[in-house]
Amino acid sequence: MAESADEQPIKQRKNGLYPAVSDELAENMKTGWADTELRGLRPVPQAGHTADRRARLSARFPGERLVIPAGNLKTRSNDTEYSFRASVEYAYLTGDQTEDGVLVMEPDPAGGGHQSTLYLLPRSNRENGEFWLDGQGELWVGRRHSLSEAQQLYGIQCADVRDVTAELRAATGPVRVVRGHDAAVEQALTDKVTAEQDTELQVFLSEMRLVKDEFEIGEMEKACASTVRGFEDVVKVLDRAEATSERYIEGTFFLRARVEGNDIGYGSICAAGPHATTLHWVRNDGAVRSGELLLLDAGVETHTLYTADVTRTLPVGGSFTQLQRKIYDAVHEAQEAGIAAVKPGAKYLDFHLAAQRVLATRLVEWGLLDGPVERVLELGLQRRWTLHGTGHMLGLDVHDCATARRETYAEGTLEPGMCLTVEPGLYFQPDDLTVPEEYRGIGVRIEDDILVTDDGNRNLSAGLPRSSSDVEAWMARLKG
Repeated sequence: MAESADEQPIKQRKNGLYPAVSDELAENMKTGWADTELRGLRPVPQAGHTADRRARLSARFPGERLVIPAGNLKTRSNDTEYSFRASVEYAYLTGDQTEDGVLVMEPDPAGGGHQSTLYLLPRSNRENGEFWLDGQGELWVGRRHSLSEAQQLYGIQCADVRDVTAELRAATGPVRVVRGHDAAVEQALTDKVTAEQDTELQVFLSEMRLVKDEFEIGEMEKACASTVRGFEDVVKVLDRAEATSERYIEGTFFLRARVEGNDIGYGSICAAGPHATTLHWVRNDGAVRSGELLLLDAGVETHTLYTADVTRTLPVGGSFTQLQRKIYDAVHEAQEAGIAAVKPGAKYLDFHLAAQRVLATRLVEWGLLDGPVERVLELGLQRRWTLHGTGHMLGLDVHDCATARRETYAEGTLEPGMCLTVEPGLYFQPDDLTVPEEYRGIGVRIEDDILVTDDGNRNLSAGLPRSSSDVEAWMARLKG
């Protein structure tokens, strides 16, 4: 939580490295500043949607105080912090991304429902020097919105966050909090909350996000469009990556993510050669060699924190070898079967089962497994080389809705507005003695972001080619 100027002395940036502040300088810094208050601000584009989401949440937990924190800055080293990213639940319900923010939805006994208050840190105090002496003062880290400005932007009553813990300690009646983001808020609610009730709040918020609204779908489209351009950027510089390492690929995609969005949505997997067989290879410090494959799994996160999650496996030199093509085409066939199974009314697992059946069939045909295919699938023998599930929900988190109940997610039914990945793969580890030597060290995954529609599905990342021949033609055009 932010410290009140009345509770703690102002901390000079890098204590001890600068001389003491004279009285004359302190007085001088109090005056001579222009009024920069912004007036007539328009609400953020998602304000109407966040209001609808809060109304749904209110209806689910009538008469209970609901507390949703944004989270705090986390120290990277000494006096430097990691870039802040607001908690998914907070951003989903407010549209704000400010560190230390807290949304409190208080039951309204008069009108029913809840009265929402967004607790934020106000503009820096210039009378006591906080704005230029405190390490988080505006002179050091930049201007923040006033409470009045924030109220215009988010359509929520705003108050000073330095008061929130005292108000929560004094609160009476049932209360729930989203845990794991703000220790001071949780401490203020000790003896008022239970883990079971708080989990119910977390689960409900996760399940709310299973079906995306119109605003969210638009953000997912933006994320995928930028991601397509990021992949094109990478193909254009593969020759430079060969002269350096996987980090050239990582940096190239990151540039696109920062220029067109907020950030990357997760650590980019830039896995060349045998590194492609490691599912979450994020060290990205290996060599990039012509004749080998590059598995690039990356996604742009929009300014509103929605992320794409796309994978392509590319021949570094522009052309697949015969064996690489055989393995790639099998994965592409499996993905086609998986995507075809994504439609309203289908079971969530249908697309996974469809893709796994194709891969199991090919593994039997290649002599790597003894059939019949039904036996292989029943025993899960294909999983030695398919390894992972074929997809997951996508949105504000790359693995969105993760705390939803199994019966509403993995064992649930697909509905229009759901957004998920379809990403089968085959991975032959470099030390796997059960496969012919030429297979070892080859990893292939193809992943796209699929929106469930009223009559089937739409591939949001279709701007990238998927078949082996289309990939080669696309790479030739970009390199030419």
